[in-house]
Amino acid sequence: MTSRTLLRPLLTLATTAALAAGGLALAPVGQAATTDPVGLNAPYEYLGWGNPQKPTDIMAASGAKQLTLAFMLSDGGCNPKWDGTRALTGGSDQSAINSIRAAGGDVVVSFGGWSGNKLGEKCSSASALAGAYQKVIDAYRLKAIDIDIENTEVASATVRQRVVSALKTVKAANPGIKAYVTFGTTPTGPDSSGTDLVKKGAATGVAVDGWTIMPFDFGSHSGSMGSVTTKAADGLKGVVASAYGYDSATAYRHIGISSMNGATDEADESVSTADFTTMLNYATTHHLARFTFWAVNRDRPCGSGESAGDSCSGIGQSAYAFSKIVAKYHG
Repeated sequence: MTSRTLLRPLLTLATTAALAAGGLALAPVGQAATTDPVGLNAPYEYLGWGNPQKPTDIMAASGAKQLTLAFMLSDGGCNPKWDGTRALTGGSDQSAINSIRAAGGDVVVSFGGWSGNKLGEKCSSASALAGAYQKVIDAYRLKAIDIDIENTEVASATVRQRVVSALKTVKAANPGIKAYVTFGTTPTGPDSSGTDLVKKGAATGVAVDGWTIMPFDFGSHSGSMGSVTTKAADGLKGVVASAYGYDSATAYRHIGISSMNGATDEADESVSTADFTTMLNYATTHHLARFTFWAVNRDRPCGSGESAGDSCSGIGQSAYAFSKIVAKYHG
């Protein structure tokens, strides 16, 4: 996989003023109006990067009821902080979550990403990593988490095993919680690291709710980004079916797609709303566990002189065009 300069921002060093120091006080839960499983159709928003929009503005404009908030990282040790720098509770991130829930929505917290210190690497054991995940689950009474395992984290067989073992502990300790695992792919399905990750999950006995591929930054591909995405997802379905002994219908219900809107990091890749409609139809036909994208920060046209990057898509589009398509997915 190539480096995702647009996909995964560099670790932000700026801290938010007035963050509360320490503590794991429970955040207000709110009443979620959506009946969709949490994480089913939750676009990513990165609150430390890309001129992030107010979550409630996104919800009002797009119809989205859920957001995946990124990223929970290590503070240098086995301790979770937003972006590796901002306190787990008491700051702007908690305020964002409270506002989403007050508006009738809910959140997934995503751990990892391309850049920064990853808990999977900094925690020395599966039990310690599970404890770090649990701190975040407890702080926000989460119904779903996402492990976005990339770069050096997914490249290590030791870390791959640590992550799936930690997830098994978390699933046992939190009945009903949704656990999604997100990783890169080739045009025909997971590479050797992704395939091994799924196999390790099955061998460990962890019931991942949605093994999710990121079908972009391929290096090269043929056909539209919509069609190549469905081929990659079919490849993932085959890997999951083989590892878990699922039939095809069950395997599809345990996979997901996390695309990227607009221009990606590759010159020959541009993901259009038509491509997203192809993905939506595929997800609906096969009842996928998850359909999402990186990132709502980019779900708007670029201004004059502005190129695709962290805060716009680089293609002609109306604001929230991609989020509106994802919000139509209900399993």
